[in-house]
Amino acid sequence: MHRLKIEKKIEMWYNKIMKDFLLLFFNVLLTVIGQILFKHGMNTVGRINNLRDAMGKLVQAFLNPYILSGIAIYGFTTLVWLIILSRVKLSIAYPMLSSGYVLSILFSWMLFKESIPKIRIIGALIICIGVYLVAQGES
Repeated sequence: MHRLKIEKKIEMWYNKIMKDFLLLFFNVLLTVIGQILFKHGMNTVGRINNLRDAMGKLVQAFLNPYILSGIAIYGFTTLVWLIILSRVKLSIAYPMLSSGYVLSILFSWMLFKESIPKIRIIGALIICIGVYLVAQGES
């Protein structure tokens, strides 16, 4: 009987941790999607070459539906982040955001056909190892 209670507590703890990590991943994924929308919007608006260009182009940017969608997603991810912070230690949650770097490299290559040098791929793998090690700190 005592063994069943312990197993039940372990199962509940595992489910809580998994929900927290899924929530963190969801937040990271949405943040990267926001960045993709920002990049697509700015590709549409065009390059800002100097301070004189900045005002007109930034007004265009803030009227661009992709930029506005990215801002909306950022607002939503801020709310999700507050939920995460209420459930997860900051020393665990914040380093997990770095997995967004890896996703942004992948999506930049897939969607914008950006070239990704080998050194950047190695850096992304090191980030993955770091995120894994940070996550292990809770077990």
